Amino acid sequence: MRLALDAMGGDFAPKAIIEGAILASDSLPSDAEIILIGKEQVIREHLSQLEGNKSRIQIVHADEVITMAEHPTKAFSQKPNSSISIGFQLLKQKEIDAFCSAGNTGAMLVGSMFSIKTIEGILRPGIAGFMPQESGRFAIIMDVGANADCKPEMLAQFAVIGSLYAKYIYGIESPKVGLMNLGEEEEKGTILTLAAHQLIKQIDSVNFVGNMEGRDLFCSKADVIVCDGYTGNIILKMGETFYDLVSKRGFNDNFFNMFNYEEVGGSPILGVNGNVIIGHGISSPKAIKNMMHQAYQLTHAKISEKIKNAYS
Repeated sequence: MRLALDAMGGDFAPKAIIEGAILASDSLPSDAEIILIGKEQVIREHLSQLEGNKSRIQIVHADEVITMAEHPTKAFSQKPNSSISIGFQLLKQKEIDAFCSAGNTGAMLVGSMFSIKTIEGILRPGIAGFMPQESGRFAIIMDVGANADCKPEMLAQFAVIGSLYAKYIYGIESPKVGLMNLGEEEEKGTILTLAAHQLIKQIDSVNFVGNMEGRDLFCSKADVIVCDGYTGNIILKMGETFYDLVSKRGFNDNFFNMFNYEEVGGSPILGVNGNVIIGHGISSPKAIKNMMHQAYQLTHAKISEKIKNAYS
């Protein structure tokens, strides 16, 4: 299994990225190989200064870098030799099994949609986030930023996609799906959520538990939380703030520690023809390691293929 990592993406690249790759190399199953994509000389210099298992790390050279501030579409088309562009070329050609980056999120979305492309039948791919639950596990929340405005049919597809993720990654045979809303009653909500509710409850493959409110986010009411990207992004960023606040106050608690972005490592783009994960721009080596573990899980579970089969 070949898992590729953008060595030049992120606020602390390349050092933090390469350190994370070494941590992942030390801890991933023996069938995993890590491909670092970026400026070869720079990568080799950092590797030579760091300890750890480097035997499963290879390098693919990329001359250019798409920075955080660049316009995603322009940068992706104008920099074909960037680490992100080359990562998607390799993924499209099936020379790698997954591609991860803590770099420009927009460029990762552009690459996903226009290089490996959206799975036929999927209206729009979404970014999945993860909400800690009092039970000690995570619930998947989708979408958390790819689609600020959604159609009801898109939310219905997120329910199906999220269910497949929860089933094959978390091992939940019949994941509970909740629709984020401003009230539990079926007749409450916006034009979007009212219509989405009616669509989701008609999907036989989805174990729909109805609407859920903000107070239900962490109490294991649902294994899959469905919402538009605008709402999901606000929820995700609010969750990250919980960890920052309790950490500043010296408070240590297993539940609140789950809000640390490092624990999950990244957010997969689901609904495209390949395994793609976006990391936080400030990703630490620990976050990179966990992102690579998530890439291994996605690839091993064949999530992309299972979503494709659901719409074939």
